[in-house]
Amino acid sequence: MIPLVISPPIREKLERKHQVRESEIRECFLNHDGQYLEDIRENHLTDPPTVWFIGRTYQGRELKVIFVHRDGNIHIKSAYDADSDSKRIYTELTQQQGE
Repeated sequence: MIPLVISPPIREKLERKHQVRESEIRECFLNHDGQYLEDIRENHLTDPPTVWFIGRTYQGRELKVIFVHRDGNIHIKSAYDADSDSKRIYTELTQQQGE
């Protein structure tokens, strides 16, 4: 089982604003075999670092999943439908890192 931690306010935002269920986030992690990217934007810097990826649910929904590794757990910060800019950035940066 993936050790996900989702605080009550984040869970409410995921469900109400983004219509994302915890099960979909888990599916994205299980289906993901690529890299995680660190969010290096100044106003998003955290300790430990915030990382993200684009993942697919079993139904093919593409989500941008944003999280922090802390104390052996994955703390979800947000997850929502991946827009074209996020997909493009993820593809470009993972290709650059793979070179």
